[in-house]
Amino acid sequence: MITIFWASLAGIFYAYFGYPLLLLILGRLKRLLFPDKELLFDESDAPSVTIIIPAHNEASIIEGKLKNTLDLYYPGNMKILIVSDGSTDTTIEIVEKYISDARIKLLKLPERRGKAQALNTALDQVDDEIVVFTDASIMLDELALWKIIQPFADSNIGCVSGEDIIEGGSGEGLYGKYELFLRNQESHLGSIVGASGSFYAQKTSLISPFQEGLAPDFLSVMNTVEKGYRVISYPPAFGFMTAVKSTKSEFNRKVRTLIRGMTALFIKANMLNPFKFPLFSLFLWSHKLMRWFVPFMLIILLISSYSLSSSYFFGAMFVLQVIFYFIALLGLIGVNAVTDSLPGKFSSYFVSVNVAILVAWIRYIMGVRQEIWSPSDRS
Repeated sequence: MITIFWASLAGIFYAYFGYPLLLLILGRLKRLLFPDKELLFDESDAPSVTIIIPAHNEASIIEGKLKNTLDLYYPGNMKILIVSDGSTDTTIEIVEKYISDARIKLLKLPERRGKAQALNTALDQVDDEIVVFTDASIMLDELALWKIIQPFADSNIGCVSGEDIIEGGSGEGLYGKYELFLRNQESHLGSIVGASGSFYAQKTSLISPFQEGLAPDFLSVMNTVEKGYRVISYPPAFGFMTAVKSTKSEFNRKVRTLIRGMTALFIKANMLNPFKFPLFSLFLWSHKLMRWFVPFMLIILLISSYSLSSSYFFGAMFVLQVIFYFIALLGLIGVNAVTDSLPGKFSSYFVSVNVAILVAWIRYIMGVRQEIWSPSDRS
């Protein structure tokens, strides 16, 4: 039982602390041995770009998104495709006010078919070199479009992720910063394992049709790496999002995202093979699978420490875990003294994320697949 306790603790530590430390060490070694040489496009070489914005009932934010997109700086040719995925509110009417601008085209799907089909419908209209995928919920920095395109000057790069800065909320913003840190470290070493679904760009020639129920951004990354190209994160290309409005909405969003991610990864399970994808498989195992195993290791840690609680050390470990979960519970039910504190935000979000992973596993094993995309309420 002692071995089980330490093994589960080591697994949790590696998933959240050991892996970031490993990335830092490997990154330092790479910079010493192979200094980065950044290649960027000049304005005169800017490739043609199509921006795709899928929308389902986004009446509250679509006009702001359109204005934000039209104001983006880009020195080359730019088109904007808005795909209404069976919207039943006034999304279409709002967009139609802007289609007099030659850069904008509206595609209307009469019935809701899901994000994958919406994106595929738009891709059928694309004849530009690069596609930028962006959600209605993110407002981009004025230079974000030009910045996210520039790294494609390096012919080895097939996909570039922007950064989404989450404003407000409780733990989502903190967790977002942690994810961006990991993504940037992976980017320096090779390829990131997950792009920002709200803002990323990909060479058109590398895009395969999307499948409903699979996370499009995750699938884009794996397809790009599988074809021999790098996927990087580029911090100068960024946008802002408000946090999901409610804890319940945030939890449901996380479960949906996880099921899509699990479905995509297990369809592309060959990419976990270290003999075919040495570095990228390490990233997938560490960043994705190890994180998805944490809920089970937390349960094992609690049970094993309780069974060993006759020892002062293991008894203290059990009590500390109970206190941690109690603080998280107070935060989740909305006790202000807890939700306003950093420890309270951290514990609540950590527990919420891991419960979401556990729920996602249960639903995935039961055969549940996230077939229809529902935009998170961030308005």
